[in-house]
Amino acid sequence: MDELGFNKLFAGVLLAGLLLMAGVKFADILVPHTELAQNAYVIEVPETTDVAGTAPVETGPEPILALLADADPVAGEKLAKKCTACHVFAADGANKVGPALWGVVNTAKGAVDGFSYSAALAGFGGVWDYQSLNGFLAKPKAYISGTKMNFAGLKKPKDRANMIAYLRQQADAAAALPTAEEIAAESAS
Repeated sequence: MDELGFNKLFAGVLLAGLLLMAGVKFADILVPHTELAQNAYVIEVPETTDVAGTAPVETGPEPILALLADADPVAGEKLAKKCTACHVFAADGANKVGPALWGVVNTAKGAVDGFSYSAALAGFGGVWDYQSLNGFLAKPKAYISGTKMNFAGLKKPKDRANMIAYLRQQADAAAALPTAEEIAAESAS
């Protein structure tokens, strides 16, 4: 590029900058700027008479034991298809991204051999009974904070009951259904 071409380029950049500055100044003239007395807009909120601390308490998922008697394992198997990307349900299935789930009902949490559980799940303790499966399937990360399971959960209680019924059948011997006393106790709590 010769000296004249460089001068034209520089003049073009300079002219563009001057036009931009003139445009901003012209816009300031067209749209006047007013200073606010305070740096926020006041939003009127009506006074409430609620007593402090009466916010709704999350009680967890709905009771599940009464739904298990009429649960459909075939529908649960259909729901479980989305789980097969990470889990296997066969008796001789190897662990995948998630642990193998054969015989999971009424076994200790974090007890599948050869699977590396999160510290949260490994230290959670207890067994995968119907109520804990219900809580975990509803919202895994809310039930066990820090779990590695990346699943939003099953919102509908009927879907969770169907899934638990399917998991119940995926064992050498299916776990016993809850008794009437257990159902009544869960409903009362």
